[in-house]
Amino acid sequence: MGIVLKQSLNNTIVTYFGFAIGAVNYLFLFTNFMEPESFGLIQVITSVSGILMPILAFGVPNSLVKFYSGFTKQEEQDKFLTMMLFLPFIFIVPLAVLSYFANEAIGNLLSRENPVVRDYVWHIFIIGIAMAYFEVFYAWARIGMKSVFGNFLKEIFCRVGQTVLLILLWVKVIDVPFFINALVGFYLLRTILMKIYAYRLRFPKFIFELPVNWTKILKYSALIILGGSTAIVLMEVDKVMLNNYLPIENVAYYAVAGFMATVIAVPARAMHQITYPMTAEYINTGNFKSLKTLYQKSSLTLFIISALLLVLIILNLKDLYQLLPSNYSQGFTIVFWIGLAKVYDSLLGNNNSILYNSNYYQSILFFGVLLALMAICFNVWLIPAYGLNGAAIASFSAFFIYNTLKLYYVKSKFGIQPFTNETFKVLVLVIILSALFYFVEFPFHPLLNIALKSFLIGGIYIFILYKLKISEDIQLVLAKFFGKR
Repeated sequence: MGIVLKQSLNNTIVTYFGFAIGAVNYLFLFTNFMEPESFGLIQVITSVSGILMPILAFGVPNSLVKFYSGFTKQEEQDKFLTMMLFLPFIFIVPLAVLSYFANEAIGNLLSRENPVVRDYVWHIFIIGIAMAYFEVFYAWARIGMKSVFGNFLKEIFCRVGQTVLLILLWVKVIDVPFFINALVGFYLLRTILMKIYAYRLRFPKFIFELPVNWTKILKYSALIILGGSTAIVLMEVDKVMLNNYLPIENVAYYAVAGFMATVIAVPARAMHQITYPMTAEYINTGNFKSLKTLYQKSSLTLFIISALLLVLIILNLKDLYQLLPSNYSQGFTIVFWIGLAKVYDSLLGNNNSILYNSNYYQSILFFGVLLALMAICFNVWLIPAYGLNGAAIASFSAFFIYNTLKLYYVKSKFGIQPFTNETFKVLVLVIILSALFYFVEFPFHPLLNIALKSFLIGGIYIFILYKLKISEDIQLVLAKFFGKR
């Protein structure tokens, strides 16, 4: 677990820095420098691209991690890597042809409620390709246990690009169409930089012969599309569906509230980048004792952090919204439901890694497809009835069902589950702190109020964790901070 904690901490620093830039962009620059309609349009473009990404990637990022360690001869590795580099073209080429000949029909489908989306079909497709191949080259680096630079590109690069573009937009050097075109350029450049880095770690030697187990790899890659698509659909479908039912500025309002909640997922994203290959190794070697330990430790660590973040966000939300334009300040319910879903995600630890690297991945992928369809149905039902809040409730409901199913499946197939007595101790601590500080309000400037309340809540939370020694990994970090063990 030491290497997990070390690289996870490095990735967490990078990821949180990226989210800090994203917070400035979402909460202050987008909301003040761009009209909500244009902000909503950009959210629709990137959300549809995100849904398209796992299809275009053809499951290659997951396959790289799962199968690479199984090849011991360099020639077979080269055959495998060659196959991985060219496999995404199976979907990219036909979809490019379809987009060319059916551009107008696709545009009409996406712009039923908001005609402005019609002109950006190719932007969506190009960003989707860039996202897909970025993940391929990122996985190429991760199989060598090198994830920090890729994480930097993933979490920081395009956000810095957005910051620069928003400032140029504010000073009227560029307009919104130029902004969107330049954003496409940043996604493409990010992929090129990731490719250069991956090739520096291991330059490919192209051998156009299929590896010995190519049918197994191809089957896994095809099926993993379902898993990747499920996860992305559950995260992005709400914004895409809002575009079909409400004026596009509502997508911007929802995106700002949703961004606040997604901060909770940062530690999980950072940890998964290193636990995924470790999980694959434990399963491939049959080391189920270490797998159980990793499952429970990753769950507890992520729950401790994510639960604290949810409490800090919810209890500071009133002050935070005072810093935003008034039309963005009606998202308490959105933040609560999406935040709760993110905490549940964190509570699962490396559950996804276990499922996708096991022989049972096929069943859970098909369940995932059904639940993605369920998420769409929830949105179709709840958005017309409850608007933005309906989208948030739909997302939580889909995530709750999906995650509960995954917990049950790992328990039934591996006989392990992530919860320990310490998990429930953390839950009780979070509930008590929430109750104590719910009605506490300070009469100062909102920024000072947020800082003061966060310091008090965080200080008490950390002190109790340290004294009770709830988590071995957290204890090691806190012991260094306090100067003793």
